[in-house]
Amino acid sequence: MTAPASFHEEDALGKAYDGRLMRRLLGYVRPYHALVAGALVLLFAEGGLQLVGPLLTRRVIDVALPARDYGAVGAAALLYGLSLVAQFVCSYGETVLTGLLGQRVMRDLRHELFAHLQRLSVAFFDRNPVGRLITRVTSDVESLNELFTAGVVSGLGDLFTLVAISGMMIVTDWQLAAASFLVIPLVYATSRLFQSRVRAAYRDIRTRLARINAFLQERLTGMRVVQLFGRERDEARRFDALNRSHLEAHLKSITIYALYFPAIEVLTSVALATLIVAAAGRVGAGTVTVGTVAAFLMLVRRFFQPLQDLSDKYNTLQQAMASSERIFKLLDTEVSPPHAGGPPHREGTEGRATEVTERPRPAAPGPRAVTVEFHDVWFAYDVAHVADGAGRRSGEPEWVLRGVSFRARPGETIALVGHTGAGKTTVVSLLMRFYEPQRGRITIDGVDVRRMPLAELRSLIGYVQQDIFLFAGDVATNIRLANPLSEEAVGAAAARVGADRVIARLPDGYRQQLGERGASISVGERQLLSFARAIAADPAILLLDEATSAVDSEVEAEIQQALAELMRGRTTIAVAHRLSTIVGADEILVMRHGQIVERGTHRELLRRGGLYERLYRLQVGEAAQGLSGGDRPAPDGGSGEPLASLGERG
Repeated sequence: MTAPASFHEEDALGKAYDGRLMRRLLGYVRPYHALVAGALVLLFAEGGLQLVGPLLTRRVIDVALPARDYGAVGAAALLYGLSLVAQFVCSYGETVLTGLLGQRVMRDLRHELFAHLQRLSVAFFDRNPVGRLITRVTSDVESLNELFTAGVVSGLGDLFTLVAISGMMIVTDWQLAAASFLVIPLVYATSRLFQSRVRAAYRDIRTRLARINAFLQERLTGMRVVQLFGRERDEARRFDALNRSHLEAHLKSITIYALYFPAIEVLTSVALATLIVAAAGRVGAGTVTVGTVAAFLMLVRRFFQPLQDLSDKYNTLQQAMASSERIFKLLDTEVSPPHAGGPPHREGTEGRATEVTERPRPAAPGPRAVTVEFHDVWFAYDVAHVADGAGRRSGEPEWVLRGVSFRARPGETIALVGHTGAGKTTVVSLLMRFYEPQRGRITIDGVDVRRMPLAELRSLIGYVQQDIFLFAGDVATNIRLANPLSEEAVGAAAARVGADRVIARLPDGYRQQLGERGASISVGERQLLSFARAIAADPAILLLDEATSAVDSEVEAEIQQALAELMRGRTTIAVAHRLSTIVGADEILVMRHGQIVERGTHRELLRRGGLYERLYRLQVGEAAQGLSGGDRPAPDGGSGEPLASLGERG
């Protein structure tokens, strides 16, 4: 199976070392400099303690044994034992300190990543799969943990150990040291070959793991469809192929490691043999002592252990560089729209960007009774092809909205109707600044929404969407969300939309724990809770995106009565697919291909005989099939309509 192209970009490997990225990473370490200093002290101490054994061995063989000084032998043994205990303590302390360092850096990075993700625009999430973003916050950050716990700090300790052992060998006998170092070029060549092979193997593992994650996310989310169409066997077969591919990549990396470490052991043995051959003649000639040779044998074996570790740490460093590049690319993603006034917005005219002059922002509107206006708003989701890099026009974007203008006053209900894809939901999304218009402007009480802090803007809005989203948690928390409401206020909000009767049927009432996305309750019950959530915020602007699509007629009638009270004094914009639900709106905007082609009240539009009249007749005709002729709804929608409780205005 071929992986999607996006995976190749995600798993591309960068440079093994990038100074710019490392400096940014060290910025996260700076608050924990005490941990780093402590770990380095312990590592250096451990490296120095490794010299104790060879030194004591040399002294025992060359001095104590010839003199039959068994007290000195016992003292050397005791001292060696104490050095081993000290090495254990240093190793334990270093492991704890580097572990704390890595975990705290991960905590800080994950917190910063999540906070940044929450500030990014909805358009960013349209372009980036959720699975990839989760990988940034989990796997990529975990790679950096390995860098700090088993990479940078430990690598410095290995380098110190190498320098200390090399220095002692050269000072003790430079000729034996030179003989021991003869195999180093072979160790270097073997390590370079290992690094290139294992680098490719790790890339394959990450790529194939990404495919498994993507497959699982999609299939588990769509498990109802898989089971409904009997796809279990086929999907199991596809997963088995992905799983086997991942297994093969892991086995390849295991094979590489299985070859590398024995190869280093062989080269270590060759170094020991070279040392013995070089020392044999000199021992016989009396130019070097047996104790010195024994000490060198111990030093050579300890010398090659850090070399092995450094080769492995090179791959840790390379993976960390690739992960940090992806993490910082995400963190450097510009937050748009700005959250607090921000820089001047750039408004396009015929594909050219012109700067909007920055003016002092007027006082924010009050919490109620606001006027919303759209002024000649144009919007396209993909405008990358509007102008090339030199600013030349390269094509007209696919406009979703074209010159949309309307005004919604306090206490008025503006309804948006039209075919699927006409741009109705886009109007709502622009008002909430999920996206920014390319032309025109949107104002609230005369203030351009681009000059309002997002928190202030969205605190004015209550939004009930068709695709209801509830968080895993209890019912009261889902109604309250960010509003500091008492238990009584939460109950009052639920009672206003009739959700209290639904909640009363739950075993734990307001403390009932909901499943993921509220899966443990019905769609209609979730919609009632979303109404209670909107009412609890007491918004100045109410946005309804086919808000009663998932409830039955009896519940819908109850909700309409609650909505009639909720809408009083508020500015309401309602997106409707069922035209029978908006017959009482003050003004109905009929949209087609991103333009408002008709506007007026329900009766005015019916009398006009245009697109709205055709849509309404079609829906009324479908609803009336199976009814007797005398029971069919009146042509003007004046009887039996679910939203008649809002009142026929006009």
